[in-house]
Amino acid sequence: MRTLVIGGGAAGASAAARLRRLDDNMEIIILEATDEISIANCGLPYYCSNVINSREKMIVSSTKRFKDLLNIEVRLNSKVTKINRKEKTVVVNNSETIQYDKLVLTPGANPVIPNVKGINHPNIFTVRTLRNADDIKSVLSNNAKNAVVIGGGFIGVEMAENFVHLGLNTTLVELSNQILAPVDTEIAAHAQNEMRRKGVNLVLSDGLKEVDGNDIVLNSDKRIPFDIAILAIGVRPETTLAKECGLKIGSLGGVKVNKYMQTSDKNIYAAGDSVEVEDFVSGKDTLIPLAGPANRQGRIIADNIKGIKSTYKKTQGTAVVKVFNLTVANVGNNEKQLLKSGQKYLKTFIIKPSHAGYYPDATPTLYKLLFTQKGEILGAQACGYEGVEKRIDVIATVMRNNGTIYDMLDSELCYAPPYSSAKDPVNMMGMHAENIINGFVKPAFHNDLKDSLLIDIREKGTFESTIEGSINIPTSQIRDRLNEIPKNKKVVLFCNTGFQSYVASRILLQRGYTNVYSLSGGIELYNILKENEKAEKELTLA
Repeated sequence: MRTLVIGGGAAGASAAARLRRLDDNMEIIILEATDEISIANCGLPYYCSNVINSREKMIVSSTKRFKDLLNIEVRLNSKVTKINRKEKTVVVNNSETIQYDKLVLTPGANPVIPNVKGINHPNIFTVRTLRNADDIKSVLSNNAKNAVVIGGGFIGVEMAENFVHLGLNTTLVELSNQILAPVDTEIAAHAQNEMRRKGVNLVLSDGLKEVDGNDIVLNSDKRIPFDIAILAIGVRPETTLAKECGLKIGSLGGVKVNKYMQTSDKNIYAAGDSVEVEDFVSGKDTLIPLAGPANRQGRIIADNIKGIKSTYKKTQGTAVVKVFNLTVANVGNNEKQLLKSGQKYLKTFIIKPSHAGYYPDATPTLYKLLFTQKGEILGAQACGYEGVEKRIDVIATVMRNNGTIYDMLDSELCYAPPYSSAKDPVNMMGMHAENIINGFVKPAFHNDLKDSLLIDIREKGTFESTIEGSINIPTSQIRDRLNEIPKNKKVVLFCNTGFQSYVASRILLQRGYTNVYSLSGGIELYNILKENEKAEKELTLA
C-alpha cells in the first residue's frame, strides 16, 4: 500500500510519522514543493533577529532523519501539479506520474499579497519559509534602519518586536482599529500600550495603498520610509489542487472535510491551514491556521487510514503571543464573533496578581471571561507578564471537556505563594461569573458610563487619581451616606480592580437599590483604555 503526502509542514509530517509508527511496511512518500521540510515556522520572527541564533535549530527534522528513523521518502522541490482521482495518481513537476492508494493533502496556506503598485519591491517580504527569513536577515545586515510591518496579527506583532530588538525604527500598520484580532479591544489596548512604550510606531485604522520608491503610502496618504517591510496581512488556504480535481470546497474557501479529516473523496484526506474545521463554540465552519490543530489533524488522518476511527473534535482557537514583556493569550470566541453569530452572552473582567500579592514581584494580569446565563464558557482572554497562558490553558481544558464556569470555580489548582494564590485567577473568574448569573452583582463596563453617577469607593489618601466627574464615598462610610446615593439614576461604583466596588454594591443591593453597578476591571482597566485612547488621539492630531 502506498500513501502520498502532499506538503511537508506540520500536518503532513505529523500524518506521515504517525502512519509509519502504525505500519512499518507501508510505502510513504512526502512530496514537498519547496526545498524545506518540517521547519519551525512559528520561530521565524525570532530567527530573523538572532534571538534564535542558529539556522540548524529552525529545522525540526530533515530528509535524512525521515529516511533513517522512519523509512519515509521525502522528495523536495517536488510540486504536485495535478491529481487524477479516477486513476488515483498525481503528476509531479508536470512530468512524473505517481500512483497512490491513499492521498494526504496538506499544502498549507499562502500569504495574502495585495495587488497594489510597487508591491514587488525587493525589500518587501512575507514570513512563511526559512528562505524568507534568510532573505530578511540579509537585508537587515546591510545597515537597515527603518522597518514597516503591514498587519497586526501574531506574526506582524512578533516581527515588530524583533525589529525593535535589533534597534530599527519600527512602524506597524493595521487596517483594523486594533491589533491581534482574536482578542477584544480591552486586551488589545493593553498590548498596544506596551508596544508604544517599547518604541513601536502604531498606525491603526489605516492600510497599504501603494509602495512608492522606498516609501510605504497608506490609504490616508501618510508616507512611511522603509529599508525593509513585512507583509503580515494574513493567509488564504491553498486549494488549487483540491479545486482542480473536484474536491468539495467550503463556504470560507477551505477544503471541506468530515470529522475523520476525509474530503469528498474517500481516498483523499486533508489537514492543516488548507481545511475548514468546525468552531468549538459556534459550531460553524472556520479557518484556524494554527500549528497545534494541524499536528493533531495529521495524526487523526494516519489513524483513519489504518482503520482506527479517530475524530477531530472542533477547534477552540487557543493561542498565545509574546508582546515584548507582555503575554497575550485567548481561547474560544471573542465578543466580535459572538455578536456576529447572534450568541447571547455575559462578560466580566478581573485583574489579579500572577501569584500571592505578599510574595515579591507579583505582577497584574487582566482577564476577560465570556459566558452564558447557564454558565457555559464561550471564551477567555488574558494579558499580563507571568502565568498568563497557564490560566488560559486551564480554561481551554475545562471547555474541551464541556465544563462550565462552575468547573472553573471548583478547579483544584496548584498553590504556593511564588506561583499562585489560594484562590487562583481561574477560580476567581468562575466566582465572578457565578455572582453575575445569580444577580449578586451587576457589572458595568467602560463604554457605558455615560449619564451615570460615578462613585469612587476607595478610602481617601489611598489613591492619586480618579475618574473625572466622580464623587468619593468610601465603602466604610457608605452605610451612613445612603442619602447621597439616588435610587432613580444609574449608579456605578468603582475601585482599583473591581473587588471593593463589588462589596460596596452588595451593601446597596441589600438595601433596596436596583440601579447599582460595579465597574468591571475597575480604574486599572479604565486607565489602560484611556492610555490607549490618548495615544491614538495624539497620532490623529499629529
